[in-house]
Amino acid sequence: MTSPQPPRPNGPDASATDPRRDSLIEYPSQFPIKVMGAKVDALVPAVTALALQFDPGFDVGSIELRDSRAGNYQGITITITATSREQLDGLYQALSSHPLVKIVL
Repeated sequence: MTSPQPPRPNGPDASATDPRRDSLIEYPSQFPIKVMGAKVDALVPAVTALALQFDPGFDVGSIELRDSRAGNYQGITITITATSREQLDGLYQALSSHPLVKIVL
């Protein structure tokens, strides 16, 4: 049986209060996001604009597109540079609430 370790002399363990400790993502990192929506001309520009809003360095050339089997929907994969949990949460919220977007993964 092991005894609990005493607190560090300089105060509580800093990692216990670090919000990054709760995340499995190491920041900054390349983070792919998949978006599905109706296949309309405005979908890709809308997703691109939101990606650029949350990651000004977003590489538009990295966008991957895939049409559904019937051609009614389009899958878009964007890869952003994730810098924080707040950034990812904001981007997911913005994408999810966009009227052309059906699913964000």
